[in-house]
Amino acid sequence: MTQTSAGQGATGTQQQWVYLFEHAPAVDRDLLGGKGAGVAAMTQAGLPVPPGFTITTEACKAYYSSGERFPPGMWEQVMAALEEVEAKAGKRLGDPASPLLVSVRSGAKISMPGMMDTVLNLGLNDRAVEGLARQTGSERFALDAYRRFIQMFGRIVLGIPAEEFDRVFDEHKERAGAKQDTDLDAAALRSVVAAFKDVVRRETGRPFPENPREQLELAIRAVFGSWMGRRAVDYRNYNRISHDLGTAVNVQSMVFGNMGDDSGTGVAFTRDPSTGEKQLYGEFLPNAQGEDVVAGIRTPLPISEMRSVWPGVYQSFETIARRL
Repeated sequence: MTQTSAGQGATGTQQQWVYLFEHAPAVDRDLLGGKGAGVAAMTQAGLPVPPGFTITTEACKAYYSSGERFPPGMWEQVMAALEEVEAKAGKRLGDPASPLLVSVRSGAKISMPGMMDTVLNLGLNDRAVEGLARQTGSERFALDAYRRFIQMFGRIVLGIPAEEFDRVFDEHKERAGAKQDTDLDAAALRSVVAAFKDVVRRETGRPFPENPREQLELAIRAVFGSWMGRRAVDYRNYNRISHDLGTAVNVQSMVFGNMGDDSGTGVAFTRDPSTGEKQLYGEFLPNAQGEDVVAGIRTPLPISEMRSVWPGVYQSFETIARRL
């Protein structure tokens, strides 16, 4: 990142709140959190990491100490970093012709699995979804990404109970005779998107936010907010983790595992975490996004089966694992 967007602190000194992955101090887990330090190290090692940036744990702490307001200069740095990510990706957030979508993820110094929040597919709106369909040649994929985004944003950022979306989605699946989410066609998903928007309007009294930069701001606030959420606080109390660490926020260009049976998502280790044996260990799921695995919506496959499903991908994955 061109380090020119640092905000002016209260004392007049410059404070850097945001780092592009390639320029972040990868050894500093206190500042970047575990996830931010990891993606920075992998980026700087030349591994294929989608472009993105980390908002530091210091920004989170400053957010709380100033009454849940972004610290001076932080938002300007986010916008500067976003421009650099857009340039690398060759796409722009909210561009109806070539939309950039991003994930917004938490990442504390100490791993707290499932305790804090993530938003995927951010940047979609009614115009961008049409651009995504043209860009990828798949209307079904674009609408699936959109319904996922509204559902996740509605639950995590807008505070709508998950059951409100689940009930509507189950009704549409039943109506279409679909056993799996992947059985819904583009027409059914378009109807789901409209119904999810109705849920948002009914539950919040406002339409779903269409401005991608507003979406980004709200998502960052939600991730900061999840640091002091009940689940996270209880987890830290139980595990005797300090409440003063704060979480980083990682904003990263999306990679899509739900574009068809030649794409997927998964979780893997370079060693068996139970025995320490040096072998790839984990699971993956074709035509899915990450929440499908962690939520148990579908049953993933052992990572070893990727050798027969996608032999070329598995070979590349093995090579990357050896480098790691």
